Amino acid sequence: MQLLDLEQRNHRAVRMTWENGTQTLKVPAKRYRIGELVRYSPFSRQTIHNYTIMGLIREAEWTQGGHRLYDESVFDRLSRIMELKRTKSLTEIRHILTEEEKASLPSGSNQSNTLGSLSASEDSDPKDIGQTAQEEHRC
Repeated sequence: MQLLDLEQRNHRAVRMTWENGTQTLKVPAKRYRIGELVRYSPFSRQTIHNYTIMGLIREAEWTQGGHRLYDESVFDRLSRIMELKRTKSLTEIRHILTEEEKASLPSGSNQSNTLGSLSASEDSDPKDIGQTAQEEHRC
């Protein structure tokens, strides 16, 4: 496979792979560090961290240095959280998002892998993490 420079995006070179057999270009998925989420959303670094720990959002992968990387779907998830925060607590939001995710999965699929980070933190209380829904409105 050859690597071709395509353009500069967000101060990083975007690389495309050229597969000789299929003659298609595959653009790698964009990954965002927590600082970029803070820059492109109204949430603080601590809130993003707390939402990750609580299972409201999840990282797509980790860097070798141990930093979380999020994919583009995190912005839809954060938008949904903002919408629900108007009338719901973070615990209620977690349950709503879990149910929405379960409903969107095809029947017979392996739900334990997809919902693993949500169910792992399901028993945690937002107050244990240090922020309540009211405190987060100030972020």
